[in-house]
Amino acid sequence: MTRERFISEVRACQGQLRRFLASLCGDTALADDIAQEALVRAYVASGRFIGNFKAWLFRIAYNCFIDNLRRVRQPAADLDAPEALHVAGGEESDASFKHEELQRALARIPEKERTAIVLHYFEDLPVKEIATVMDIPSGTVKYYLSVGRDHLKQYIRL
Repeated sequence: MTRERFISEVRACQGQLRRFLASLCGDTALADDIAQEALVRAYVASGRFIGNFKAWLFRIAYNCFIDNLRRVRQPAADLDAPEALHVAGGEESDASFKHEELQRALARIPEKERTAIVLHYFEDLPVKEIATVMDIPSGTVKYYLSVGRDHLKQYIRL
C-alpha cells in the first residue's frame, strides 16, 4: 500500500475510528491516544495489508484498546467522570447531553458486548466485519449483540 493510499483510507474512516474508541473508552483523550497508537501500528504494517481497510484498522485499534486495558488494569470508564459522558464527533456538547444515559449504560456493560454494540449500531458494520474486528465467530457477535441489548435495557429508562 502506498503512503498516499494509506492517508486516503485513514481520512475516510478516522472519524468513525475515533468515535468507536471513545465509545469503548469513555474518555476522548484516551481514545485519541489509542487511535494514534493504532494508526502508527497500521502504517508500519501497511505493506502487508490485504482486504477491507476499515475492518483491518478497527481490528488494530481494538487490539490497542485491549492492550491498554491490560496495562492499566482498571475499568474502561469512570462513570462519575465527565469524559465518560462525552460522545465524540460533531456537535459534541449537544450530543453529550442527548446521549448521556446511553453512554452511562454502555460504560456499565462488559467490554465485548459494548464493542459489538458500538460497531454494529454506531459504526454500522455488518456482523461479519465485527467478527473480523473482534477476531471471534459471527455467532458469538450475534450473541454479544443480543445479550448487550438486554443489559442496556436494564440500565436505560424507557
